[in-house]
Amino acid sequence: MISVAVILILGAAYFFFNPAENPFFPSCPFKSATGLDCPGCGSQRAVHELLHLNFKSAFIHNPLIVVAIPVSFLYLIFSIDAVKNRFPKLYRLLFNRISFYIFAVIVLLFFIFRNM
Repeated sequence: MISVAVILILGAAYFFFNPAENPFFPSCPFKSATGLDCPGCGSQRAVHELLHLNFKSAFIHNPLIVVAIPVSFLYLIFSIDAVKNRFPKLYRLLFNRISFYIFAVIVLLFFIFRNM
């Protein structure tokens, strides 16, 4: 219940305040230290744009987060035992070692290509 409240509060903060214009949102320590964009850079601005249904702008800020949010909801849904038991083949497809490696490679390639 507390996690739902935290998500709602954070969602409201990202809806009403633009991270690009407000200094109280944290900046990326990796970018500050190296000058390179990490895979999460731009995700705060992308979330703000997604909450305002500006999908193109969100995708420009961070395409990985735009794709990761629906995938994360899918994983969240499959963490429910009733769903997991009803669709065992799909569960095994989503939650296996190969899926994890594919996700890791996608994040690594995104990191490399966005800094070229």
